[in-house]
Amino acid sequence: MKYNLSEITEVIKNRRTIYPEQYSDRSIHKEIVEDVLKNGVWAPTHGKTQPWRFIVYLKDSKIELSDFLSNQYLEKFKGDDFNEMKFNKLKNRPLLAPVVIAIVMTPDPDNKILEIEEVEAVACAVQNIHLTCTAYGIGGFWSTPKIVYTKEMNEFLDIGEKDKCLGLFYMGYPSIDWPKGQRKPIEYLTTWK
Repeated sequence: MKYNLSEITEVIKNRRTIYPEQYSDRSIHKEIVEDVLKNGVWAPTHGKTQPWRFIVYLKDSKIELSDFLSNQYLEKFKGDDFNEMKFNKLKNRPLLAPVVIAIVMTPDPDNKILEIEEVEAVACAVQNIHLTCTAYGIGGFWSTPKIVYTKEMNEFLDIGEKDKCLGLFYMGYPSIDWPKGQRKPIEYLTTWK
């Protein structure tokens, strides 16, 4: 065997969503964030378009992100549509996480690759990011509030009109015990022909 499969399997099986409310105040070194993103870019990509882009928010820039998200929520959801819990999450989560990464998809400019395939490639990059966080003992959370899919979000991120924000990835060292998980056995999910 070329690699230690048991270690790889353990990292995959131990990947968990850990929310910013569950992070300690321990900072994450920039070199670790760089390592995480370097592994992200090794995701599969049809036509090698490498459609992923990452915008990293640290320190005071997270305040701008928090203000933008909460103000957008206030503008778009009024009256009975307003949910105080959702508003508070949008406002507070960027401030609770040492690192927030805006996940952006830039489609193939030649339109040779279907947009869905570009989205799939970015999702694979996020999985690589999350697995690398797990290996470091860092919690991760890929958040996709409706606001990220708006033209206002594109303007805030200063990305192109055809680009799409596919969510925010929060990173932080957990203040809780690492969560356990479970999945259905493959017998319930697989058809053999």
